[in-house]
Amino acid sequence: MTQMPSMQPMSAGIVIVAAGRGERAGSPEEGPKQYRPIGGKPVIAHTLEKFVTWPQTVKIVAVIHRDDEALFKAALAHLSDQSKISFAFGGKTRQQSVLAGLQALGEADITHVMIHDAVRPFFDHDLLDRLLAALSAGAPAVLPAMPVADTLKRATADNLVGETVPRAHLHAAQTPQSFQFAEILAAHEKAEAERKTDFTDDAAIAEWAGMPVTLVLGTPDNVKLTVKRDIAMADEKLTAVLLPDVRTGNGYDVHQLEAGDGVTLCGVFIPHDQKLKGHSDADVALHALTDALLATCGAGDIGDHFPPSDPQWKGAPSRIFIEHAAKIVRENGGTIMNADVSLIAEAPKVGPHRESMRAKLSEYLSIDIQRCSVKATTNETIGFVGRREGIAAIATATVVYRGGKA
Repeated sequence: MTQMPSMQPMSAGIVIVAAGRGERAGSPEEGPKQYRPIGGKPVIAHTLEKFVTWPQTVKIVAVIHRDDEALFKAALAHLSDQSKISFAFGGKTRQQSVLAGLQALGEADITHVMIHDAVRPFFDHDLLDRLLAALSAGAPAVLPAMPVADTLKRATADNLVGETVPRAHLHAAQTPQSFQFAEILAAHEKAEAERKTDFTDDAAIAEWAGMPVTLVLGTPDNVKLTVKRDIAMADEKLTAVLLPDVRTGNGYDVHQLEAGDGVTLCGVFIPHDQKLKGHSDADVALHALTDALLATCGAGDIGDHFPPSDPQWKGAPSRIFIEHAAKIVRENGGTIMNADVSLIAEAPKVGPHRESMRAKLSEYLSIDIQRCSVKATTNETIGFVGRREGIAAIATATVVYRGGKA
């Protein structure tokens, strides 16, 4: 097998074949195997996530069974980005389903396509890069495959060994099988028109249509989950090697008090005989929590994103800052689990406004109010806080990042 040289990668369309019923997986009450959970989310969600996060992906079409639309949409909820994904309904055979996916993908103005089994979740971006490099080099069809390592026997009709098959030059085919888009679409349409339905994969259709198929080294982990034991082993593999990626960020901020008519804390205005001095609305609590969130993904601090020297932030509501930080966390694959703010002030009293503050945090961060905590204490008349010269805030954010650590 020839390793293809590394070349400038190209964009690609993806067809995910996911319309099967998975009878060999048993336990039909558990649903089709592509929607059964491994590592805490459906098999197909793992597969889609690999393509969603591959920089060269332009468009993904998942070909699903008409009865599975709700299952598919539930699986999408596990993904970081759904913007590139659409779906089409498949046919009675895999071949018909692939054709439906190709035809749906044809509207996306792509030049190359990768056709992949939904129940092969353990491929990697290196494999995709090798396939696209081969296409870039001019190959009309590219097949990822592994050299056969087992000794092969051909059986007779009465279940005896008829011969040992030489394994030299034999390879086990994998997906995604990759093609020049127009050529494989034409091959599938020709096979459909001629009622040729005995192909076992898309590379076989390419061969029948006269397209040379280039072999590229696959990956040993890129196995197809076929029977129930495969799914159980996949779940064990994922849950055994992954630890939750839980990160905690801290933030601290202080703002000076001056004569005024009230302070804004956690987005809630509290009438008072002083106000907080600052370039924005000086919401010391939200500023501290913004820093805590940014800390969980190493995204700097509030001053990096909203410099106080920039006049556009003069008097700006601090919800802009906290919502921006939450967006950065989510773009990096994080789920905000908890936000905790401690206010240190002699006055005004925070207690009567605590629930309103928690509700604001829940709104700004799009998390349940039970995950939002606001506490307050005085400084026992000691120091600048005790002299009512300023208010301080300490914030802690807990975020779980997708993927875990091996």
